[in-house]
Amino acid sequence: MKTETLQVKGMSCGHCVSSVESAVKEAGGAAKVDLSAGQVTVEFDEAKLSLQSIKEAIEEQGYDVV
Repeated sequence: MKTETLQVKGMSCGHCVSSVESAVKEAGGAAKVDLSAGQVTVEFDEAKLSLQSIKEAIEEQGYDVV
């Protein structure tokens, strides 16, 4: 399993946290959101899922991965 921390802009509430965590889970990974820091720590199996796919799943929810 690989772990990466992403900077994500546009998150401001509990609904945002839920949306991001759900999007990453649906893509096949796991996410932990630090709302105050604007960070999302993702854990995923590189053999099954790419970091780019995770970024796209988050961006599809309306947030910016920087």
